[in-house]
Amino acid sequence: MLKKIGIYVCLRVWGLSPHYAHGQNVAKFTGQSTDVVEWVGSHFKKGLIPPFSFVYDGVHSSKFIGKWNFSAERVAESEPGVVEQTYTWTDKRTKLQVMCQLKAYPAYNAVEWVLRFTNGGATDSPTLQAVKVIDMDFHYDSSDRITLHYADGTHVSKADFHPRKKVLAPGETLQISPESGRSSDNAFPFFNIESASGQGAMVAVGWSGTWYADFTGNAGNGVSLMSGMKWLDTYLHADESIRTPSICLLFWKGGDRMVGHNLFRRFIIEQQTPKIHGKPARYPISASFNYGDPFPCNEYTCLTTDYALAIINRYKQFKLTPEVFWLDAGWYAHAGDVENNKNWSNTVGNWTIDSARFPDGLKPISDAAHRVGAKFMVWFEPERVIKESDWGINLRKWMLDAKGTDAYLFDLGNKEARDWLCGFIGDFMEANGIDYYRQDFNMGVDNFWAENDEPGRRGIHEIRHIEGLYAFWDYLLERFPEGIIDNCASGGRRIDFESMKRSAPMWRTDYHYGEPVGYQTHTYGLNFFLPQTGTGVDKDDRFTFRSSLGTSVVYNWKVTDRASSITEMLRCQTEFSAVRPYFYEDYYPLTTHDDMTTDSIWMAYQLHRPSDNSGYIVGFRRQEAPDSTITVKLSGVSPGKRYAIENSDTHDVVMKTGHELSQGLELSLPDPCSSLLLKYTIQND
Repeated sequence: MLKKIGIYVCLRVWGLSPHYAHGQNVAKFTGQSTDVVEWVGSHFKKGLIPPFSFVYDGVHSSKFIGKWNFSAERVAESEPGVVEQTYTWTDKRTKLQVMCQLKAYPAYNAVEWVLRFTNGGATDSPTLQAVKVIDMDFHYDSSDRITLHYADGTHVSKADFHPRKKVLAPGETLQISPESGRSSDNAFPFFNIESASGQGAMVAVGWSGTWYADFTGNAGNGVSLMSGMKWLDTYLHADESIRTPSICLLFWKGGDRMVGHNLFRRFIIEQQTPKIHGKPARYPISASFNYGDPFPCNEYTCLTTDYALAIINRYKQFKLTPEVFWLDAGWYAHAGDVENNKNWSNTVGNWTIDSARFPDGLKPISDAAHRVGAKFMVWFEPERVIKESDWGINLRKWMLDAKGTDAYLFDLGNKEARDWLCGFIGDFMEANGIDYYRQDFNMGVDNFWAENDEPGRRGIHEIRHIEGLYAFWDYLLERFPEGIIDNCASGGRRIDFESMKRSAPMWRTDYHYGEPVGYQTHTYGLNFFLPQTGTGVDKDDRFTFRSSLGTSVVYNWKVTDRASSITEMLRCQTEFSAVRPYFYEDYYPLTTHDDMTTDSIWMAYQLHRPSDNSGYIVGFRRQEAPDSTITVKLSGVSPGKRYAIENSDTHDVVMKTGHELSQGLELSLPDPCSSLLLKYTIQND
């Protein structure tokens, strides 16, 4: 086994020791706003071992990369406040080129990079293996231990995105990787490395396939991190290029780890979220078309034009019009053939509109949505193609097969196929007046990639598919500059740093729909890292509805049901609109438990807006929680200022100083299975 060569991150203000492994020296410098730029300049330099590694022709890169030809080029500024560099290493003998495309964000002490390998030779390259896009040691000036904070991915349970932590003793390793070829399936590629000295680093992996991250505790209170694509063992043809996963580091220091989490949340919103008219996209409040009606139809397999228009008019009539009307699965040919056991799932690949139910296409529905001031979003699943479907038969040359499967994988790595798909989806959206694109992906995919790789080329199909996915999404965002992409993938199974640059999970889990305890846990865990996520709600009681608060939501209310209360729906909409902006601000957990899924606890969190020192407290007393009161300590408030705290249900107001709120505020709910929503505002005496 090759010995890992690590690099010490060297900013002294972050408590980091200024030396490489193997005794190579690195300069010290202070922690001003330019530190991350200086760090980049000190670690990506001629003759040094960079903070990544790979094995080439059986030899570890640390043995030779310092001898390869090296160049550094400053890229013209494409975004304000972003420093872009391209570093290139080239093997004189085989002409293999390693290009590192890097962006530094001084305002956030953040840096990201991606590697690209190109064979500049005239023949096949030697074998390329074990590419670690980051291979690095973090060492802190502290005698205390290192704690890694992370979260579950989704596995369709209450514990989806459950926060976790691991104290890494020297020599102890934590290995994390997703399942099935989808990036957040049973793992989550976002982390916070915390030292007890009040310093740390946020880490994000960008790869919508199978990545890995290995953390190992080091003697002397450090941690080693290695991350990359899990399976890569290939050679490159002449002139062939591949890309790797990307990596992002955000260095922080402060009183507690939430400094890092909140800085990272702002970084994701301001620097990584797709822009519309120069501003970060805001993922919408949506409404459905009476989801699933009537039984035994599922999804929208029985929806018709007339029914959709009636629902839009009903929303308008009661002043419930959302930002978006959301048409999910089942609008296409054969999906409504329930008598022959057809449904939304076993008919994908028939991407023509069901003419019996929608004789004039979907345009009349989009026109009706636009008339009431809403956008129109439609669900697609282009990668999974049922073998007996139209695409499965007529586009077979663009499909990958795998043993024991009932569906093909549309080969996004085939440029001809991808270009055709770009045109097809783009033209379809234009012809039908579709504003927003929703992409699902309900299949494991790693077996398709592995079974179709050529001998000696393990990982090539995965790389090409992920490259193709990004190219497809980038095409849609360029063609529809006011559009957004909702990234579903069986509910939140494709969440990573790269996918968040292009999309957001507006349906973050396929866990039991609307079950509030699970939804509370999902919100609690995801908000440590990502503010831009969404879920659904189909009830208007406070306990259930508040469990779905966030930056995005889909209202799946049955507006034609006599049991539905228009008054309560309007109240919910007003409440969501009031609280929603605060989810883009700072987030603080107010309760902590090893198991957030149990029914015997309170769960509470705080949303704080630093610009005006206001915020919300959201609290839930679950069904079996024995205590009617708990005490929580607020963060971010100014100790010497006075605050008014208003209960959104009773409208009672109490006055507290910021010092009192930071020392303890009592929350009270006399009844189990109940919730509270408190807003606090600063008082200018």
